Amino acid sequence: MPVLWIVLIILAMAAIGYVMGRQRALASAGGDPRHLHSLPSYYGSSVAIFTMVFSFLVLIIWLIVQPIVIENQVAAGIPPEAVREGSTLGLMMSDVRRVADGLDQAVSQGAMDPEAASNIRAEFTDVRERLGSIGVALGSDVGPAVLRAAQHYRSLNATGHLLMAVVVLAIAAAGFILAYLRSHKDYRARNVVETTVRYLLIGAASIAILTTIGIVLSLVFNTWEFFRLYPWTEFFFGTTWAPSFSGRGGSSELGFVPLLWGTLYISFIALAVSVPIGLFAAIYLSEYASPHMRSIAKPLIEVLAGIPTIVYGLFALLTVGPLLLGVFGDGGLGWMQAGTAVMTAGLVMGIMLIPFVSSLSDDIINAVPQAMRDGSLGLGATHSETVRQVILPAALPGIVGAILLAASRAIGETMIVVLGAGAAAKLSLNPFEAMTTVTAKIVSQLTGDSDFASPEALVAFALGMTLFIITLGLNILALYIVRKYREQYE
Repeated sequence: MPVLWIVLIILAMAAIGYVMGRQRALASAGGDPRHLHSLPSYYGSSVAIFTMVFSFLVLIIWLIVQPIVIENQVAAGIPPEAVREGSTLGLMMSDVRRVADGLDQAVSQGAMDPEAASNIRAEFTDVRERLGSIGVALGSDVGPAVLRAAQHYRSLNATGHLLMAVVVLAIAAAGFILAYLRSHKDYRARNVVETTVRYLLIGAASIAILTTIGIVLSLVFNTWEFFRLYPWTEFFFGTTWAPSFSGRGGSSELGFVPLLWGTLYISFIALAVSVPIGLFAAIYLSEYASPHMRSIAKPLIEVLAGIPTIVYGLFALLTVGPLLLGVFGDGGLGWMQAGTAVMTAGLVMGIMLIPFVSSLSDDIINAVPQAMRDGSLGLGATHSETVRQVILPAALPGIVGAILLAASRAIGETMIVVLGAGAAAKLSLNPFEAMTTVTAKIVSQLTGDSDFASPEALVAFALGMTLFIITLGLNILALYIVRKYREQYE
């Protein structure tokens, strides 16, 4: 049974339970809500909650655990000699999943009988022909062992889904019946509902915290594994980035310094663009613009924050890069060889960061007490002198915090760099050369069929951990500065 059907059945049971639980509680009170311990809606909500919460919890856990269990069972049944030379069990399991999906597709389109698709003694050539007839192409290295594992995978998956449907619906029915039978006038439905909602809120907050802890632990463990295979001194102090994947020969040089330099260089140009423009826009909106102009200009500036970064990347690749090349390239000053360069990515990223600086700075400037403005004007200062000598110094800690938050956003950007700055890891002061950043190399290192146990793949986690520490430090510093600012004027 599809998961969507299970969800819809549980929701329908919860809706029916809400109505029936409410009616049963009113009937036990003789139709007078005043004789009930709680409002009638609480009795209906109690039945609906008991129907949904535990069944959905089991469904989510089952969907997470089942693929892991099935893959482990299927992988354990693959003989070691079936793993071809130069490959790994993980790559073979990806072929198994692909063939299993192809078998499901063949059955759904009627190109193969369900029994034939599940028969592990079926002829491999016949199955290959049937899959090829519906457009499922199998590589030449996919052999009978992969087919048998895929059929076993389908069988276990189908059994697991059937068992999941039975168990989850049985739990939903048990919760429905239990809550329905308890719906009478003396039942403390409000206490139960509010307690359940409180635990649900605690669970939601715990999921967010546990997810963060899981991300950090995955980075820590994989980074530790990387430094067991590769010296940390060469990583942090090496000036050459030249990874060599397994099977290509040669040794890898995984120096972090060129990537850090490209990241900081592009971020510096982005901040050099966004900070003056964003700060001046914030000063104008908060101190000089009329309410009508502010109501129009502020939302228009904040629209920039809602544009997807891939769109900014395409803008850098198709518009800004050729424009800079026409001015600084061979047709102009001759400084630029290609449209992908540090300057291209920095300018576009700076445009993207303008609303981050302007909105935060605008809110911070508006938070400066009006009494400070009135006192300055009362002493004879002009409006411009008040802005320059009173408001900006008072708002400076918050503005610095906004700039640091924008800097952390710039350091973590990926798509603009991939499309606008190129992929060259080098140490250079020329802003018209192609460079790359830490985030771009994380993407490239985890793209492809490389063995995740090799340093060339594990280095992505070391890069991510280093970048995480840098951005975390910037965010903590920014929040500390903003908090000091708020304590001063609230």
